[in-house]
Formats: sequence, C-alpha cells, structure tokens
Amino acid sequence: MTDTGALVRAARKSRRLTQVELAERVRSDQASVSRAERGRDAEFATIARLLGGAGHRLYSAPTRRDDAAAVAAEIRRRLAGGDKERALRALIQLNDDLIAEQGLVRGVLGLAEPETTGDRVWDAALAALVAWRLTEEGLPTPDWVEAESRQLPDARVLDVDPADPVPPPSEVPEQFLRRGVLAWRQTFESV
Repeated sequence: MTDTGALVRAARKSRRLTQVELAERVRSDQASVSRAERGRDAEFATIARLLGGAGHRLYSAPTRRDDAAAVAAEIRRRLAGGDKERALRALIQLNDDLIAEQGLVRGVLGLAEPETTGDRVWDAALAALVAWRLTEEGLPTPDWVEAESRQLPDARVLDVDPADPVPPPSEVPEQFLRRGVLAWRQTFESV
C-alpha cells in the first residue's frame, strides 16, 4: 500500500500545486500539508480532504500487496544504496503482485502515480510493467504510464548485472519496447 504521505504528494504534484496552493484550496495551512506528506497526519478525513483539494478521490481495495508508488519508493531507496539487485527484486515483486490480483484490485495497484526512482530507465520500466499487466487484464492504463518522462528516447538496458547480455527485441515484452526499456521477458516469469 502506498504510504499516505506519498499519496498526498503524488496527487498534489499531478496537479502541479505547491503545498501552499493545496492548503489554500482546503482552507488549511502549508504546515498541515507538509505534515500529511511526511505521514505525520494520516487520519482518513485529512487525507481524503487533501486529495479532494488536488482533484482526486480516495479509493481503497482489499489487498496486502504494495502498489506501484510504494514499489517506486523502494526502488529509489535500493538504487540510492547501490543495490540494483534488490531494486530488481522489488520490480519483480510488483509484477508478481499485479499477476496475483484481478480486475479492480489489479487496477488499483497501478493507479497512483509513483514519484521518480531517480533513474529514467527504472521509471520507464515501472510504467511498462504496469501497462503490460493492466492491458493483459483488459484494464485501462492510468495516464502516468504514457507520460513522456516514462519513455526513453533511445532503447536502454535495465542494467542490473553488466555481464548480462542485451536481450533481442523478440525477448522483450511489447510494453517495455514501447518505452525504450530492454528487459528480458523471462525476468518476469514466475518461478
């Protein structure tokens, strides 16, 4: 599940609002918005009000699985620590979680726009994975997966181990190819 702070921050940024502007919309102050974005005020009513001020609604679905926004935060932490293998493990876990869910719950796992991981290839890979698993279920994809920032101008390898060979396009899922990310299809096959 996305932490409430990331959810409020993502909603605010999706509307290109500052904390002050969001606070004005909900008749609050910037400090309250800041506290909510840091997860210090996680009351349902507060989160719902702030999301509403950014033009979003709060929906929930029963699942124990992390969504794309939470996984992006995990990948960002792992990449900052130089641990690409665990970053990849987080991406694979999101894949497994998306496959395990169906219908609305699968869609909910991909709905909230993740903040950047700090690496365009990983950002594009997240978008590709969500698009892949939602479209195979016949679900609409959220706007964020088609954003220009989630697509690479030139194809690049999802580089975890430099010794890994570059996959040929025939071995890369279509959604990854569309976003310029070269990743082996077999990486996302459950074992």
